[in-house]
Amino acid sequence: MKDDSSATATSTVTTRRAGGLALGALGVLGFSLSLPATRLAVQQLDPWFVAFGRAVGAGLLAWAYLRLTSAPRLSRGQRRRLAIVALGVVVGFPLFTSLALLTQTSAHGAVVIAALPAMTAVFAVLRAGERPPPLFWIASVGGLLAVLLFLAASGEIRGTITLPDAFLLAAIVLCGLGYAEGGALARELGGARTICWALLLSLPVTVPVTIVAALADRPHADGFGWSAFGYLTVVSMFLGFFAWYAGLARGGIAQVGQVQLAQPVLTLGWSALLLGENVTPTSITAAVVVLACVVLIQRTRRSASAVRRERSGAR
Repeated sequence: MKDDSSATATSTVTTRRAGGLALGALGVLGFSLSLPATRLAVQQLDPWFVAFGRAVGAGLLAWAYLRLTSAPRLSRGQRRRLAIVALGVVVGFPLFTSLALLTQTSAHGAVVIAALPAMTAVFAVLRAGERPPPLFWIASVGGLLAVLLFLAASGEIRGTITLPDAFLLAAIVLCGLGYAEGGALARELGGARTICWALLLSLPVTVPVTIVAALADRPHADGFGWSAFGYLTVVSMFLGFFAWYAGLARGGIAQVGQVQLAQPVLTLGWSALLLGENVTPTSITAAVVVLACVVLIQRTRRSASAVRRERSGAR
C-alpha cells in the first residue's frame, strides 16, 4: 500500500513539474521577443514612455482581470512582497532595457541578458535560505565573467563599462529578484494574480511618469513602432507572466528557471530575422559559455536538493 501511495505521489509530482516546464517554456517564448520589440519601440518613442506606458496598459488589463475573477484582498505581507515584484519586472527591467536599447542592438542585449537565469537562481537560493555547494557560486561568477569578457572583446569595455551595459546589468539584477519573488508568491496567489496585483499596485507610479513622458515628447510612431509597443504591453508585460509565474510556482523556481536557457538563443534569432542585426561569432560564443555556466548552476542546485532529501529520509 505504501509503495502504491509512493508511486502515485511521485507520478503526481512528475506531472506537476512537466506542466510547470511547459508553462515556463510558453512564458519564455513570449519574453524572447521583448528585446527586439523594445528596440523597435524606442527608435520612435521615448524610452520612459515605452517602459512605463506599457505598464499602464497592462495595469488596466490587470484591473479588468482581477475584477472579473473577484480576486480576494491582499494581506500586508503580500503587498510588501508584490512591491519587490513590481520593482523588478514592472519598473526595473522595462526601464533599464529601454534606456540601454536606445544605442545598443537587441542582439547585444540578448548576450548580456543571458546571465538572467543565473541571477534568478541566485535570488531563489537567497530567498529559500539554502546552502549551495561552492561549485554553484563558481558557476555563477563564471557566467558573469563570460558576459564581461564578451563586452571587452566587442570593444565595449575600455577601462569602464559603458552606460548602456550598466543599464543591462541593472536590469538583470532587478529582473532576477522579481522573477524569484514572483515565483514564490505565485504559490499563494497564482501566476496570473501575482503579475496582475503587481501591475495594479504600480499604477500610482506608472501613470504619472507616463503622462509626464507623453507631455515632454508627444508619442508618434508608425505601425511597426506601435505594434512593438502593443506586444510589450499585452505579451511581455501581461500574458507572458501568466504562464511564467504559474510555471515557476508549479515546477519550482530552480527547475523551471532552466527553460530560460533558450531565451538568449531565441532573441538572437528574432534580432537577426526582424531587425536584420548582425549576430557575430563572438556573441554566439559568449551566449554558449553563459548557458553552460547556468546549466552547471542548475545541476548543482539539483544535487544539493537530492542530498537534503537523502538526509531527511535517513532520519
